[in-house]
Amino acid sequence: MIPRGVSVRDLLRSSAEGGGFVPPSSGDFELPPIFGDNVYTTKPIALVFLSVILISVFFIISSRKAAVLPSKLQFAGESVYTFVRNDLAKDVIGHDFLRFVPYLFSLFTFILVNNLFGIIPLLQFPTMSRVSFPYVLAATVYLVFHYVGIRKQGAIKYFKDIMFMPGVPKAAYILITPLEILTFFLVRPLTLSLRLFANMFAGHLLLLVFILGGEHLLQGVIGLKLISPFAFAIGIVLTFFEFMVQCLQAYIFTLLAALYIAGALADEH
Repeated sequence: MIPRGVSVRDLLRSSAEGGGFVPPSSGDFELPPIFGDNVYTTKPIALVFLSVILISVFFIISSRKAAVLPSKLQFAGESVYTFVRNDLAKDVIGHDFLRFVPYLFSLFTFILVNNLFGIIPLLQFPTMSRVSFPYVLAATVYLVFHYVGIRKQGAIKYFKDIMFMPGVPKAAYILITPLEILTFFLVRPLTLSLRLFANMFAGHLLLLVFILGGEHLLQGVIGLKLISPFAFAIGIVLTFFEFMVQCLQAYIFTLLAALYIAGALADEH
């Protein structure tokens, strides 16, 4: 459960020199290139491409020999698709949900797999702990829900309803209009991305603290060696907790995307 080769060596060197435990920090998420000297060859980039390959291969194989009595693989694939289709698209967006299912399905599976990389042995790095990836995903949601709103209602009516909420006293527009503009064009994409990033970053950092702390205690005196199993045990418990958070964050991100799309399609939003 140690995803960082360089940082671990630094920790061991510090321990050997009597420098004490060096706690993990944000610098440990800045990984060097796997090869060459290019920012596009880092581990997070490689994991993103790996996630696309894994998702594609899994659903192609699970649906290749579809049968009335599904195999375990087909059942797993259909369960994920049905969950996104019914619980996230149909129930939230309503009668016009079908055309958004592919987007929401891709969004959910992509985020889920990249989150789960944080607890998979040998990989052990949640891609979404690098804020640039949540920013890009939030930007796609931002573009999609504004696009469908403009396409259905027309640009003038869509932006008019954003700036001047129907049914509100005119005097209240002085306060409400700036807040609505700020919400639709800045707060929504920022909170959507930062929520995902912060949860993945903080969860992975906690795992590093207890796992690397347990390793450090093993190198101490006998009393510290006896304490180290507790640190490892907490790390294991946190791993299961992190699994739930990773799944939950993929769900929340996709759910909010569906809610924003539903709001853009509503006659009054």
